Amino acid sequence: MINDFNYLKPDTLKEALAMYAEHDDCKVICGGQSLLIVMRQGMISPEYLLDIKHVTELDYIKFDKKDGLRIGATTTHREIEKFNVIKKNYPVLVSMENKLASIQVRNWGTIGGNLAHADPAGDPAPVLIALKANIRVGGAEGDRTILLEDFFVNYFETALNKGELVLEVHVPPPEPKMGAAYQKFNLLESDMGIVAAAASVTLNDKGKCKDARIVLGNAGATPKRIKRAEELLIGKAYDENLFAEAGKIASEDCEPVADIHASEEHRRHLLGVLTKRMLKKAWEKARS
Repeated sequence: MINDFNYLKPDTLKEALAMYAEHDDCKVICGGQSLLIVMRQGMISPEYLLDIKHVTELDYIKFDKKDGLRIGATTTHREIEKFNVIKKNYPVLVSMENKLASIQVRNWGTIGGNLAHADPAGDPAPVLIALKANIRVGGAEGDRTILLEDFFVNYFETALNKGELVLEVHVPPPEPKMGAAYQKFNLLESDMGIVAAAASVTLNDKGKCKDARIVLGNAGATPKRIKRAEELLIGKAYDENLFAEAGKIASEDCEPVADIHASEEHRRHLLGVLTKRMLKKAWEKARS
């Protein structure tokens, strides 16, 4: 059962930020895919709901070859999935969105809401971190930009200050000879991942690794970069034994928690396997 609340519906971003600053016990709703669930469970009972779904200033996808990709916070997952420029320049984002929940959820749920909810099992965060994304947030007093990997603080906690909203996600332009891959492990296709792994690999002119990122989902309180495995790859050539070693490191350095879906040991095993596979796939994409 959801308790009574006061509904706020701003028409502009300026109005939304002013309303958010004015009301203390206030939660932001956009798609509501996550918020309504925790309200129905009685975990939170805000006095005010601020609905930004119709703030059109935050609904956009822009791409520039020099600047990269900019996605407004209220852009739906389905818009990202179907945007041809993203499909061409960031195919891993489209692949990820194809597997995110159901079409019904993707039609209504938003990228900003997903990231602000900060569920460690969420799909977009590991992929976006692997792509070196940052996030722009703002309040009535101005906005600021944060590296996405620094945005997540703990389970369902972010670096947002009081009165701040997620405004935009920015992904740098893709580098030459860069490939990325993402896969989650789940029992039902529309479920959130029991675990997930994203990898990006950038090669130099000699085909050796210039840069790499390995980011695990549902492997701890926040999306987790495996920097020890990333460092192992730098300067190396394609080698499946190298990928296996990186997977072993990932299984050691992750921090999964056992629950009704899987034990900690099983999660570590899965993360090691997925890391190995995603590195191989990303490297092959970078070479092609």
